[in-house]
Amino acid sequence: MKEKLKILFLCTGNSCRSQMAEAWTRKLKGDIIEVYSAGVETHGLNPNAVKVMAEAGVDISTHRSKRIAEFKDTELDVVITVCGHAHETCPYFPPPPKVIHVGFDDPPKMAQEIADQGGNGEQQLDCYRKIRDEIKAFVEKMPENINKRTK
Repeated sequence: MKEKLKILFLCTGNSCRSQMAEAWTRKLKGDIIEVYSAGVETHGLNPNAVKVMAEAGVDISTHRSKRIAEFKDTELDVVITVCGHAHETCPYFPPPPKVIHVGFDDPPKMAQEIADQGGNGEQQLDCYRKIRDEIKAFVEKMPENINKRTK
């Protein structure tokens, strides 16, 4: 039996995008991919991410925000950075896995911009829904779409 591909999604705080990516990968590709997520730092789990994932039938309420240091001894095949800051500060992993960047907009930042313009809570949640759906679309094409990318 072929060993599962080991992938880590890396974001700044492991609170939203990387958590969504981990959950979608586990749900949609868990038979072929062993998935993790972490942050360069930890910001706690974003409650709006939990809410919009639940709307899609994926429960991440028991997830926790993890630092990249927790995976220093994990042999990874691929590290996928999902935000610019994580990509710029991505640490070295021995043996070196393939590192690719797949940037997704930051839902909390987008939601704050909507709020600043007088948008309501539902409009703010739409920011999270948009990114949730973009991440799902990316995960649905894995691993083929990551094999085509390089750092």
